[in-house]
Formats: sequence, C-alpha cells, structure tokens
Amino acid sequence: MSFVVHHLVPEGTLSLQTQGEEMVLVFLSGQCAGDWGEGKLPIGGRKTVFDGLPYALYLPLGNSVTLKAETVCEIAECRVPSTASLLPRLIRPQDIASNLRGGENASRQIVDVLPPDFPADKLVVVEVYTPGGNWSSYPPHKHEVHNPPVEADLDEIYYYRMKGPHAFAFQNLYSSDRTRSSVLKVHDGDAVLVRDGYHPVVAGPGYDVYYLNFLAGTSRSMMVTEDPEHVWLRSSWKQTDGRLPLVRSDGS
Repeated sequence: MSFVVHHLVPEGTLSLQTQGEEMVLVFLSGQCAGDWGEGKLPIGGRKTVFDGLPYALYLPLGNSVTLKAETVCEIAECRVPSTASLLPRLIRPQDIASNLRGGENASRQIVDVLPPDFPADKLVVVEVYTPGGNWSSYPPHKHEVHNPPVEADLDEIYYYRMKGPHAFAFQNLYSSDRTRSSVLKVHDGDAVLVRDGYHPVVAGPGYDVYYLNFLAGTSRSMMVTEDPEHVWLRSSWKQTDGRLPLVRSDGS
C-alpha cells in the first residue's frame, strides 16, 4: 500500500491518475468539487473528522480525478496494485454504516467506509472513534496469515487524528510468538503500518482518538484471530460506553 495526506488551500487543485492500481480518497475535512468523468460534483463538508461521517471516492485502475478546493481540505489517499476492471464510485455519508463495538472501557465506534462487500479489488477502509481512556482494536487481534475461514493476511495502515494539541494514544505492536514487542506513543497526524502481529490501541484519558484504517491483502475479508490470552474479556462486558457514538450521520 501507498499512503499520503493532501492539504489543499481554497482554490487549490489536485489531479490524480490510477495506472495499474486502485485508489481511494477519504475526505477528512473541508469541501471541494471533483470531476472523475461524471461532471463536477461537490464532495466533503465536515469541518473535522469529529464532525460527521465522511465522503470517499473510489477509483479503479485507468481512471483520473481533478479536485478543486472550496475550503481548506485534508484528503487521505491510499493505493494498492490492481488489475481489476471496476467502476468509480462516490461514497456519501448516507451510504455508510456505523456501529458500536466492544463494551465497557473497550467500547468504540466503527464506520465502514469501504466494507468487504463494496465492489473493490483489494482495499477495505474503516474509520474508528475511541473515547478518551478507552481501548480499541481490542481484544488484540491479528491478520497475518491466509487461513480462511479463520484469518486473512492483511497489511494495515493507521492514520491518527485527535482532539486537543496534547492528545495522544499508545499502540502496542507484538508478534504472535511474543518474540517482538514495541509500544508507540502516537499523536495527531501520525501514521503506523501494521505488517503482522497484534496491534491494540488505547486513547489517553481525556482525549478522543480517531484513526483511519486502510487494509489490503490476500482477500477482502475481515477475518481475524484474537489473542487467546485476552478473549475472556468479552464475557465481562455488560454495556457500551455511554459517550458513544462520537459522530452521527447528521453531523451532531
């Protein structure tokens, strides 16, 4: 996967092409006009990632798009190699499903931007909102081997946005055989690549955390294996965190 975040000033333009790859653009903030062969259409509108569900634009191979910013814009771009002949598609907030996952202080909100049933070749895209002090990607899970129907081999990118200048989170990356382990302190604007192993996240108390996940691998399946040492926690969850959802389709 390749990943980049574009920042556009009002009246700024961005032209992109896909050759031998598929691409998705997730509009993190701001509003622009886009033309990918269907005429100029408005895209985006939320002020920040904490102000509503996103717009996204999916482009398969052999396509192009030109964007012109109407406000300050932040746009996340991810590409993966692809030979599939598919159709471009604009995803609007009303097209996107959101649900709550986990329980107690492991509650979070999941926003399925490009779920596995979306007509793409390899990419899966998810936004996750975690209230301050809560755990996410928990119980810890991995997706490093192609072993259907148990697990899919997927690389994953985490792109973090947070509320407040001092906000932070910790992400623990550890291998399934326990021979490797590291803890990363991440801040607003940081990105983490997960190639293998378990990778739970905890948001700093008082700081709501957003991360954008891009996944791609051997199949467009979200089959994962949870760390058997921590699966028991599921039985202890009685309710989800009352602060959720952090965002709604109407922007509230």
